[in-house]
Amino acid sequence: MPPRDNPTARQQRLGTELRRLRELAGRTAREAAGLLSIDQAKISHMEAGRIGVSADRIRRMCTFYQCDNMPLVDTLCEIALEHRGQFWFDEFRGKLDPNWLNVAELEFHAKAMRSSQSFTFPGPFQTENYARALFGGVMPKLPADEIEARVEHRLRRFSIFERETPPQYTAIIHEAALRMRFGGRTVVREQLQHLIKVSERPSIEIRVIPFTSEDFIEVTQPVLYAYGPVPELDTVQIDSASGGRFLDAEAELKKYRTLLDIAEKAALTPDESRQIIHHIAREL
Repeated sequence: MPPRDNPTARQQRLGTELRRLRELAGRTAREAAGLLSIDQAKISHMEAGRIGVSADRIRRMCTFYQCDNMPLVDTLCEIALEHRGQFWFDEFRGKLDPNWLNVAELEFHAKAMRSSQSFTFPGPFQTENYARALFGGVMPKLPADEIEARVEHRLRRFSIFERETPPQYTAIIHEAALRMRFGGRTVVREQLQHLIKVSERPSIEIRVIPFTSEDFIEVTQPVLYAYGPVPELDTVQIDSASGGRFLDAEAELKKYRTLLDIAEKAALTPDESRQIIHHIAREL
């Protein structure tokens, strides 16, 4: 099987975890290759997510690495069994930047999430008109079919909350984002009303940081913390003008857990947050 040209973030993460387990065990890539009777280069490709690996081989390697964390091993095997075309976001492969699919994939597999937004509403909670207003302002201008694909993709991200057991999601939104008038008064009013509606779902908590908050919180960039099926697979996704980044080093994960904890403490309660959102919507 030829190496993948563009492994997904999840495929890369599988390889990263296999490499971490190998290094933690003090084993070399050559030793791992000898175990599987394959070329050493294939171990490198495997650990970079450029080639697939069977669940059987994962279990053999984890035994060789003396890993007794069975929930982690089982989850890695589940990832290995996934294939392209299996999930809704695969429909957009070749239509949108791979990073868009990676974000949807991260949300799809997370058991819980926390996010922080300072200037826009969280992606999964955006209305069609609000999303269209954002994408219509991208420079250079996007082709009409790309805008439509982006809007459809953004709206379908909400589907994770319509499952029988949806993930828990806490969205921390600065009041500044609520008062931005992207698309005009009508569009923003509709968006605010939609935010109130989704906040009434048991699995969704909206927390607003008001302008009256006196503490500076270092989460000005959009941040998404996704809790994996096991703690070892937690991931942070950060948006920036140069593109999204995925972080999984423990020091980085700890930093963003702390920052989100601080942001939550500075935010209003869910009920108070609904009140201020309702108040801002009435002002429009």
